[in-house]
Amino acid sequence: MECKICGSSDLEVLNIQNKYYHCQQCEVIFIDPAEILDQSEEKERYEGHDNNHQNEGYVRMFKDFIAEVIKPHIDLDELNNGLEFGCGPGPVLADLLESQGLKVDRYDPYFFPEKVFSNKNYDLITSTEVFEHFSDPVKEMELLTSHLKEGSYLAVMTSFHPGPEEFEDWWYKWDPTHIVFYNQKTFNKIASDFDLDIVYSDQEKYILFKA
Repeated sequence: MECKICGSSDLEVLNIQNKYYHCQQCEVIFIDPAEILDQSEEKERYEGHDNNHQNEGYVRMFKDFIAEVIKPHIDLDELNNGLEFGCGPGPVLADLLESQGLKVDRYDPYFFPEKVFSNKNYDLITSTEVFEHFSDPVKEMELLTSHLKEGSYLAVMTSFHPGPEEFEDWWYKWDPTHIVFYNQKTFNKIASDFDLDIVYSDQEKYILFKA
């Protein structure tokens, strides 16, 4: 078994409910591939989420994301286009960004499966509550960065793991579709490998990269 991020074989096994691996080098934690849900089970889980404009908490989550990650660091008036990657069945963030004047494409492998990003590059790509679902994070980063313009942004929301000592009681892993977990050191490694600058990180759930 090798690390999904850095390729290291220096892995600590965590037998906690399911079997997880903790990389001693980049500190990513990921579930044993044998325990990943199949696609039909995964989609069924997503369809059970109340992710739409009627869910006030869900909408507030994205308003907070825009207020903390986007607006302090990016002038939306200077951007031409954006992509919401992994938008789910109710693309609330894309709608909110469009209400502020940004043209946003929507992609989700289950709910908006048309690869609208083909042959396009973007000023801003957002990926919120998505990175934890990647079975192959490096492959997904290769895809995302291939559609970033020079000087553009990749804005990510995913809960940073608290470390192997506290992982057993960490709520975020309870969702069986959450299969890979990052912390600041993991994202530092990703930034280095993909020649990205980290513009902002709260080291809890938000990180903003610049190409």
